[in-house]
Amino acid sequence: TSVLLACALKIGAILAGASTEDACNLYRFGEKVGLAFQLQDDYLDVYGDPNVFGKAIGGDITSNKKTYMLINAFNRANGEQREELKRWISADVFDRDEKIAAVTRLYNEIGIDHLAQDKISFYFEESRRFLDAVSVPEERKSELAAYAQRMMKRKY
Repeated sequence: TSVLLACALKIGAILAGASTEDACNLYRFGEKVGLAFQLQDDYLDVYGDPNVFGKAIGGDITSNKKTYMLINAFNRANGEQREELKRWISADVFDRDEKIAAVTRLYNEIGIDHLAQDKISFYFEESRRFLDAVSVPEERKSELAAYAQRMMKRKY
């Protein structure tokens, strides 16, 4: 997600005749906002409202997707929590709702929900810093800034 967005922005900058520095800043803007977007997508897959999200939540949990949240849950879990996570991840047969509830509970106990939100905010703020560094008038960057802001306010 992040590299695709970053490359699209840099190609656009190059085609428009931007300086190397501006093209690199646009690349880094896309990279950081893309990371924030992907983390937010992973977060919403666990904590989103399925009526707003448009699909059932927990797909990443049931498929054992190696998200930022799961990796950090393993890294931050105490011994008992880590063993429970391992049991759920290695289970071939499970009740979908039970697994989602158990892993979500572990995420909450470990503080993964707050960690993910903090990281989303960090990458979004970093993206703004790179966009601010692009040496064109603010009004020429306003559409990109508004687009990034809309991406971060999504609930689906």
